Amino acid sequence: MAGMIEDYAVVGDLETAALISRDGAIDWLCVPRFDSPACFAALLGGPGNGYWRIAPVGRRQCNRRSYRGDTLVLDSIWDSVDGAVSVTDFMPPRADLPHVVRIVEGLSGTVAMRGEMRLRFNHGRVVPWTRTRGTYVVSVAGPDSAWLSADQRVDVRATDDCTYFDFTVREGETLAFMLSWSPSHMPVPPLVDPATALLETLDFWERWTAKCRYQGPWRDAVVRSLITLKALTYAPTGGIVAAATTSLPESIGGERNWDYRFCWLRDSTLTLSCLLRSGFREEAVSWRDWLLRAIAGDPADLQTLYGVAGQRRLPEESSALWLPGYEGSEPVRFGNAAVGQFQLDVYGEVLDALYMALRSGVPMPRHVWRLVNSFMSYLEEHWREPDEGLWEVRGPRRQFVHSKIMCWVAADRALRMWKLAGRTDNVERWRAMRKEVHREVCRDGWNEEKGSFVQYYGAHVLDASALLIPRVGFLPVHDPRVLGTVEAVRTLDHHGFLRRYASRDHEVNDVDGLRGSEGAFLACSMWMADALAVTGRQDEARAVFERVLDVRNDVGLLSEEWDPVTRRQLGNTPQAFSHIALVNTAFTLREAAQGHHPGEE
Repeated sequence: MAGMIEDYAVVGDLETAALISRDGAIDWLCVPRFDSPACFAALLGGPGNGYWRIAPVGRRQCNRRSYRGDTLVLDSIWDSVDGAVSVTDFMPPRADLPHVVRIVEGLSGTVAMRGEMRLRFNHGRVVPWTRTRGTYVVSVAGPDSAWLSADQRVDVRATDDCTYFDFTVREGETLAFMLSWSPSHMPVPPLVDPATALLETLDFWERWTAKCRYQGPWRDAVVRSLITLKALTYAPTGGIVAAATTSLPESIGGERNWDYRFCWLRDSTLTLSCLLRSGFREEAVSWRDWLLRAIAGDPADLQTLYGVAGQRRLPEESSALWLPGYEGSEPVRFGNAAVGQFQLDVYGEVLDALYMALRSGVPMPRHVWRLVNSFMSYLEEHWREPDEGLWEVRGPRRQFVHSKIMCWVAADRALRMWKLAGRTDNVERWRAMRKEVHREVCRDGWNEEKGSFVQYYGAHVLDASALLIPRVGFLPVHDPRVLGTVEAVRTLDHHGFLRRYASRDHEVNDVDGLRGSEGAFLACSMWMADALAVTGRQDEARAVFERVLDVRNDVGLLSEEWDPVTRRQLGNTPQAFSHIALVNTAFTLREAAQGHHPGEE
């Protein structure tokens, strides 16, 4: 059985990632890319769906574990009466093929160890043909092959069902294992020396994190979040996936299970802000380049999300009947139907990201100016239409307030970009649109009884996205409507954390079209911290932020949501949106203490 979501640490090679539980099992790994089928899928099923465990005989969870300094190299340590042993897990940044390296080191005494590997290709469904070939155990099925190399002192027994290896490790002794994936028609993958790979991997991460220029409170949390975002980066294109997993539930046993192994445009502004603020200009430029390639074409064809290489077709499948889902949470989904939704806010996110990059000195290719003009021409015609909104609802389209505010942002940022470029064409039309959107939102998105902006025109329900109003500059931070909204949205409190919007157990939500409730959305809690900070309530803001920091797992990772009742992380993990929000909120709290208000220039 898979561990709790917060039991998992992540290692990766900037093209895919493996999730490793506290019991020493790799329960999730997609190869060769984040969005490829998994070869270990026990996370969404059971041992029969694939895993690779190395641990002392008869022992379950390790006593302690941590990343080695500011790197993505994981050390897990087991203590027992017989002695102590560590398992070091990492994936070297990829030169060609993906490799998972596991190094076992005896720390004291003599410890009997057990290894088990069940490879199951095609998301845990296909049992490969396994055989010994020279110093390797090779498993092949269809287009996939996996090659396990083990220390010669290890007794390896391979069957088609499982590969076992038993060994003993003594104090000062080191043994290494490496799993390499390659297309099945290719020859034996080249050998990689584990000790050299470890040194090179440590050096890579130490040099990368040395570029971080954040100095202030919570630096360790900020750096760990930045490392996590880097781990979710698909290096060949610069795209950043929303998470390394699919179908981890937002409510245990529920249907709110989505595939997040893709790149969302909505994350673009927050990602760029996070990277540029932190000093990672190269990554910001790569992300901008991915963004420009992905959105090229007709603005009417703009999608909410794209594949890591910018691919557009990501059909949602929910027929993986061989996978019962995490703790029985069905269905398991591959692909994401939100790719076909109409979401107006993404136009504002994209233009805000481009403006932020331009203002930060990132050069813009010449075709960007045509793209801005094209987007604005489209929005002038379509901004009044209902959409599925920020939360990608599967209920009816509505006039979501956040979507309209982001249409205002689109016009505002287009005007700012035009000003920086010294251009005057289209300015009057875009000013008129900006003014009209602002007037309509303030009239139809405001609820006098609530004293707050609401989720959609005419609604009485609240939405945490309204906390972003001062961040994007739609209204000044001390406007009474902003202060009223911040206070009203606090009623979405869920034991000290914030829900996205109200939901009830066992009922179909009339907005999102889904049954049941969900946990508190961690990014929303940090949006509340932002809003409190910029409106002068800095002590409260710090308390909210530190409450979120306290629910990170033992190695500093966050999933999408938190259940404060059962005290469990929920949703896909590690979640880029949560870690992006963490970094940006740390900056916001630091800057608010210095008197700077985001959104005001």
